Amino acid sequence: MADTTETGLPPNWEVRHSQSKNLPYYFNSVERVSRWEPPAETDTEKLKLYMAKYHNNKGAAAGSAEEGQQGKIRAAHLLIKHRDSRRPSSWRENTITRTKEEAYDIIKAHQDRIQAGEASLGQLASTESDCSSARKEGDLGFFGRGDMQKEFEDAAFALLKGEVSDIVDTASGLHLIERLA
Repeated sequence: MADTTETGLPPNWEVRHSQSKNLPYYFNSVERVSRWEPPAETDTEKLKLYMAKYHNNKGAAAGSAEEGQQGKIRAAHLLIKHRDSRRPSSWRENTITRTKEEAYDIIKAHQDRIQAGEASLGQLASTESDCSSARKEGDLGFFGRGDMQKEFEDAAFALLKGEVSDIVDTASGLHLIERLA
């Protein structure tokens, strides 16, 4: 277990790795509770550095599970949450207070950088996405119809491999989606 001074997590909290989702999560060893988002009182700057050092998988399972995935696609995304999102917190910020309009301006700037060839969606997702999939450059793995929110799913399935969507609005926030397979 990593020292909380290195992780930035409050006492009794640690970072663990979900085998089923291949993503890091947060576990309180005293209360025996787990969660996907960092607990309150987390030093998010320390946590960002710790996660970049120890939990950046860069798509570790990518390609290894591609066989036998009929009817499924693989996509990555960059998520920008706002205060009206379903869960207005993330690994980057304990409480997200930006408006939807401010979130739109942020994601539009990311979209412009991707379209200009300045950065890839995966590169931006690893540092800018409000989803815990940032650890894997936004890679969500394989999913089928009915696995994601409808707006997200419709946009992802409409893409060709290598294409990046326009901005997609869901209950979770604003997304850019890249179809990987």
